[in-house]
Amino acid sequence: MDRRQILKTGLVLIATATAASIYRPANAKTLMGGSIWSSPLKDRPQPVDSSIRVFFSAREAVLLGAIQNRLIPTDELGIGAVDAGCVVFVDHQLAGAFGKGSSSYRLGPYKTGTPEQGNQSPLTPADVYRLGLAELDTYAQQHLGGAFEQLSADKQDTFLEGLEGGTIAFHSVDSKTFFALVLQNVKEGYFADPLYGGNRGMVGWKMVGFPGARYDYRDYLPKIGQVIKIEPISLFS
Repeated sequence: MDRRQILKTGLVLIATATAASIYRPANAKTLMGGSIWSSPLKDRPQPVDSSIRVFFSAREAVLLGAIQNRLIPTDELGIGAVDAGCVVFVDHQLAGAFGKGSSSYRLGPYKTGTPEQGNQSPLTPADVYRLGLAELDTYAQQHLGGAFEQLSADKQDTFLEGLEGGTIAFHSVDSKTFFALVLQNVKEGYFADPLYGGNRGMVGWKMVGFPGARYDYRDYLPKIGQVIKIEPISLFS
């Protein structure tokens, strides 16, 4: 018997002995016929109201929507970012702790660090969006001959590639930082729990086959070798 077999045998014996010493028939009966679980949390997050804006101006929302729809466009896989509620998601996140940078060190000093050290700017995510969208709007009007949302898809993509690569520079905020934040947040909005405003109709979860906020899969355990299509559920389904 090799070492791997010895280890496996030992683990089985330990698990069997532990189970025999802990579990009793009453516990087994409870597991098989237990009651429905309910969360003990009292201050659970409340679904956002997608009918109102809480951070963006109307103009900012239009600009961000045009950007998001180039990053996640409507195609054969699913609806685009705006239809999935990603602008709503970012709007509500920026109005809260994320927008204020509450989880970040805010006392300085602010110096350019290495990529591994992350963002060293004093700007909060809310600042980056406010300044970046304003600069994007101005740049498109002055250098591309019109509003960003009115440009062709090819021109929009070229512009965004320039931001991502740093060949198009802004004055008040780093263009690469702005683009990276927008890209990160649109992906988060597309796959977040729908209660936060994005992933409308659970389109993101359905696309990748994620089952959502389920806590019990016992009904599916016997279906070995079968294709299982689980309808995803939200925290507030």
